[in-house]
Amino acid sequence: MNLDTMVAGIGPAGKIPPIDSWTPRHSGVMDLVITADGQWVHEGRTIRRVALVRLLASILRREDDGNYYLVTPQEKQRILVEDHPFIIVDADQGQGKDPDGDWWLTTHYGDRVRLDAEHCLSVTETPRGDAAPEVPVRFGMAARLGRNVFYRLVEQAEPLNEPQAEGQWQLVLTSGGIKHPLGYLDEAP
Repeated sequence: MNLDTMVAGIGPAGKIPPIDSWTPRHSGVMDLVITADGQWVHEGRTIRRVALVRLLASILRREDDGNYYLVTPQEKQRILVEDHPFIIVDADQGQGKDPDGDWWLTTHYGDRVRLDAEHCLSVTETPRGDAAPEVPVRFGMAARLGRNVFYRLVEQAEPLNEPQAEGQWQLVLTSGGIKHPLGYLDEAP
């Protein structure tokens, strides 16, 4: 599959097209992997063109079958994602028109989401078996918190008042009126 042919005519880079409403007739499988650390590898080679990766990320969605697809109006191509396609690289509290001091997270592709009921952190297992926070982003896809962002949020978090399962204390961050879990402490705070 030729990437340039697939993305021809998609639209301006940086803008997310309405791929949730597209129902292409043609489908296939592409030799493309998004690694757990966010690299895009096509036919064994890492894609180094940042503009191409951003464009591809704008036409990526996850479907009900659990698979990830690059989607255009004409076709969709299934790809492999090792963990999550997005990584949170920045976090800001109370930015812009947000008087409540809620947290805003930014992916390495520029998506910004506010931590709230719709975009709530959850702690899930990575492919390596580690517990790590993730947050929904768009079109059924989620992002892992980058290590530096995770540590920054942990510094701002607080433990819940009562221990959770097995005597562990849950560490949470409040944003959007919701307590978002970041993980567990082994001993009382």
